[in-house]
Amino acid sequence: MDNTCSCLSNSDRLLNPILYNILSQMDSSRPSQDHFSYNSVPHRCNCELRRTVFLKRQTETCKEASAVLVKTIHFMKNLPAFNQLPPSDQFALLKSCWAPLFILGLAQEHVDFEVTDVPADSMLKKILLNRQENPEIEREQPTMAGFSKLKSCLKKFWILDLSPKEYAYLKGTTIFNPDVPDLKASLFVEGLQQEAQHALSEVVQLLHPGNQERFARILLTASMLQGITPSLITELFFRPVIGQANLVELLIDMLFGR
Repeated sequence: MDNTCSCLSNSDRLLNPILYNILSQMDSSRPSQDHFSYNSVPHRCNCELRRTVFLKRQTETCKEASAVLVKTIHFMKNLPAFNQLPPSDQFALLKSCWAPLFILGLAQEHVDFEVTDVPADSMLKKILLNRQENPEIEREQPTMAGFSKLKSCLKKFWILDLSPKEYAYLKGTTIFNPDVPDLKASLFVEGLQQEAQHALSEVVQLLHPGNQERFARILLTASMLQGITPSLITELFFRPVIGQANLVELLIDMLFGR
């Protein structure tokens, strides 16, 4: 039985032929009793992390995720400071923050979920159907690596066990991001972010007076949100619901009430 890892592809061999030849010789040689057996070292490859996945309880989880997304947009829509911004800034901030804001909603609502491998025939069928409907679009499919990163982030938030006020102010720091390009009111947005951070710091001190590290831990955990791509969120939770529609355009319709 061939146990060769598929990670060691032909491209790997061409890119580093010397290393490949050395490894090949080591694999083919019989290990002596006086030398360490390299074959005994477990090989951890990225094959499993690249596996394409989908939700196990797809119908139920997509319904829960949709409810979280609606609450997320309503939260933004009901912020007076957000409504004071020019429409173009509102659009830019929405496009930038909807995914991390949605993940915070998943954490706050304790939406748990698992994934399973996409069958090869179903994956092929999906790719073919997508190309027939829109040949220009080749969507990034959810992988085990992306799922693991998302679940790790959620678990860290669940361990922190944030209060509703902590979540609210953290969402404020996420929405009002002055680093979003081409903002007309970037200084105003920066001031709003500073206010949200200050309010978060105060509520943390009020609720956890003996925990001096909590505020830093919250911000550190929140930094993980930027490492989770909007495409992962879209394809995993909403593609089964919206089909070929553009999710950002749907969010704009929800935000501006069109």
